[in-house]
Amino acid sequence: MTFHRRAALAVLAGSLMLAASGPALAQGGKSTRIVVSFPPGGPVDFVARALGEQLGKELNQTVIVDNKGGANGAIGASEVMRAPADGSTIWITSVGAAAVNPSLYEKLPYDMQRDFAPVSLVANNVELLVVNPADPARTAAEFVANARKAKPPIAMGSSGIGSIPHLAIEQLVDAGGAPITHVPYRGAAPAITDVMGGQVAGFFGDIPGLIGHVKGGKLKPLGVAATRRHPALPDVPTLAEQGLPGVDTNNWYALFVPAKTPPATIDALNKAVRKALSDPGLHERLLSTGAEPAPSTPQELAALLKADTAKWAKLIRDKKIKVE
Repeated sequence: MTFHRRAALAVLAGSLMLAASGPALAQGGKSTRIVVSFPPGGPVDFVARALGEQLGKELNQTVIVDNKGGANGAIGASEVMRAPADGSTIWITSVGAAAVNPSLYEKLPYDMQRDFAPVSLVANNVELLVVNPADPARTAAEFVANARKAKPPIAMGSSGIGSIPHLAIEQLVDAGGAPITHVPYRGAAPAITDVMGGQVAGFFGDIPGLIGHVKGGKLKPLGVAATRRHPALPDVPTLAEQGLPGVDTNNWYALFVPAKTPPATIDALNKAVRKALSDPGLHERLLSTGAEPAPSTPQELAALLKADTAKWAKLIRDKKIKVE
């Protein structure tokens, strides 16, 4: 049976349909579209689909996941900006496009304060410091101590200039006083491969993208870049616990709608999202991958966005980070 035939049967049966991309498949009824600023198959896409399935039940509507990746989130943002401000189109994004890009790029086609209204935080995604299992360091503190003595300086990979993994490296340099050479990659996957291959010494990454390699013994976790330990890895201490304060990176995922969306519509969406994330099945599904469910009020998300925008702007400015 072809994909399109299965999709058509699902719609006719009244089931929830999650489309990988492209036009809505819902027919004859209101639907909600979640625009993802990344290609299918990644962690944000996974969270969007998992949430969308439960959200559809709460809204009693078809929920469609529409991937609009590219331009560091700007394509997805622009898509939502042009959408009707009626709650039918929601943007799910990580912290990068929302709170980091405004300081990385001189010109952006969107402005978070002018063009979007917050709905809810969805998940916290803190960074995990990992190394090759053969690395002698047993903790992040030992890793930094060894880095201080290394000649030439050790190299750490990131998923790109200005990415959260890159910013976490900069925080580690400040916290530990060790010279570290930053090696930007085109995405997390090649950086992770090179850590496992020994080409670079370490990597900060979202726990959902690393937890499988950690549990499989292919990567060794040394510390969590957060204020508290992660429930999926309770035995891995934070960097602050190891005497490395200030390495605090949360690549959170959150939902936004067009700025002119009525407050009552935002409130209804928020309640549905919070109820969906409280579902035990969805909660466990997300947590098992390393994404920590974290619903919020729109006001709490607005405060988080403001604080993180200022935090990353200062680091980017102090380190003179520029995208090429």
